[in-house]
Amino acid sequence: MSIIEDGANIRLEGLCRVEDAEPLTVLLQSGRFETVDISSCDGLHSAVTQALLVFGPTIIGEAADPFVRDWIAPALRAQRQPDQGEV
Repeated sequence: MSIIEDGANIRLEGLCRVEDAEPLTVLLQSGRFETVDISSCDGLHSAVTQALLVFGPTIIGEAADPFVRDWIAPALRAQRQPDQGEV
């Protein structure tokens, strides 16, 4: 399994496939985890990415996969930023 509970964090390891989206969603819904470490992640299925976008955990680490590092991680991190119009 690519989804690992690591203390107060969730760690994504290897290639995170579509079947990892549901366990990740369950963990994020539990409210016990606010941080996801992607430093060992080799790729994210779009369903896993969508779960991360919906729940908006803090993303830590730099993925080895260039697409995840350069495109997905910045989008996930930007999701946590408040809108300029919010007060």
